[in-house]
Amino acid sequence: MYEWNETVQKMLDWIEKNIGENPTLLKMSEQVGYSPYYCSVKFHKTCGITIKRYISGRRLALAALELRDTNERIIDIAMKYGFSSQEALTRAFAAAFSCAPAAYRRNPTPVPLPIRKVVFFPEHYNKLYKGGIKMNDITEARVRTEFIPAHRYIGIWDSVAEDYCGFWERHSCDEICGTIDSMSNVSDIIITCHTAGWKLNGDKRCYFYGLGVPHDYGGAVPDGFEIRDIPAAYYLVFYHPPFDYLKDNGEVMGRVERLAWNYDIKDFGGGKYVWDESAPCYQRHYPEGIGYEILRPIKLK
Repeated sequence: MYEWNETVQKMLDWIEKNIGENPTLLKMSEQVGYSPYYCSVKFHKTCGITIKRYISGRRLALAALELRDTNERIIDIAMKYGFSSQEALTRAFAAAFSCAPAAYRRNPTPVPLPIRKVVFFPEHYNKLYKGGIKMNDITEARVRTEFIPAHRYIGIWDSVAEDYCGFWERHSCDEICGTIDSMSNVSDIIITCHTAGWKLNGDKRCYFYGLGVPHDYGGAVPDGFEIRDIPAAYYLVFYHPPFDYLKDNGEVMGRVERLAWNYDIKDFGGGKYVWDESAPCYQRHYPEGIGYEILRPIKLK
């Protein structure tokens, strides 16, 4: 079963790499070593979408980002991403986002861009390669301090979910993440797109997901999202450096979270600090980039 998650992930990665080169089912099947028919059936079953529709969505998403971020001619963007003409891109764009490419370029409001799918996760890897995992590169979780200036946060603030998995059981990952991707041009440089976290409500941790924006942001807020002002604060950062996501994710996250949520603030700074409940806790999860971090705000007594 999980072998096909790994194989379909290879298909998805190949599509992303070759999105501008007219990726066909035949070419993709040659890369993974299965017949075109078998690849098509397994892709649809695993991803819940046909290969053709997935490629069309990703082309549209990447075209939208180029419209937003570059001055390339619309006709050139259409050709780059496999549309037969500028009119073909316009029709597809209007059907998906209810506006024309030129109008979107002038006013790039948040839209749910079709996201790059991931279907092969650490739990699949661990079941497939049980006993073959070496954790030589895992270290103990560490602590440092970080100052984060005042900013605003646009996100879905869930009052029930307490973690990542619980959150996505209650919300549409594709729609929310696609909308956040469309706002990457306005995100804060510290609290970036897809930065999640928790708002503490007594002893309960309530999960949220979204992006930070500068403190003076006055642009659009997507439907279903809420914008909140976040004060400047110092944070204790509980972290683990970069690691192998598929092999070591569960162990690394467990170590960081145990340290973060059980840390006695009296042990820091000679007992002069307490937890600052006016600011949220943040979560950064970029395994091959910065690693895994949980940030808890602090203040002087």
